[in-house]
Amino acid sequence: MTTKTPRDDASATILILFDGYGYGATETLAHDIAAGAASVAGVKPRVARIDESEPEILDDIDALVIGSPNWSGITGKMKAWFDGTGELWERGALNGIPGAAFCASRGRSSGTEATLLQIIHLLLANGLYIVGLPWSDAMETSGSYYGATVHGRINDLDRAQARELGKRVATVAVTLKRS
Repeated sequence: MTTKTPRDDASATILILFDGYGYGATETLAHDIAAGAASVAGVKPRVARIDESEPEILDDIDALVIGSPNWSGITGKMKAWFDGTGELWERGALNGIPGAAFCASRGRSSGTEATLLQIIHLLLANGLYIVGLPWSDAMETSGSYYGATVHGRINDLDRAQARELGKRVATVAVTLKRS
């Protein structure tokens, strides 16, 4: 496998791909991540649901952020969707780009970290560089090192963590593209 060759244009495309099953918090986080990514000059975020997308959506992107509601891990629909990306994996289509994870759960002890780690496993298996969140005071009640999260009802801290994650992924994508 080789590292992905960057496209020649100056912009960086960030795909925020998510499973929208559940109560809407995962989709809200996806749009907040896109807003954070859009705050970085030269970045074009794109938000997409897995049930409205084919694996080819992963071609020609410069970063990938994946989100799932917590269902004792990722949803079955997301697992099945990624099982259909074997050809992209075999040719290293995502190798060498940044990636990140996000998750929405009904409660704090319901397996949020396990879901984030399953997403990170998918990213690592495809050769992506993992971007997380550094410690902040907000993490006492919101967020995770592993990615943006919601526990129960979405709040302003959750949304701020998502925007920060989007900005961090976009910054890494632009930096890698310029190198």
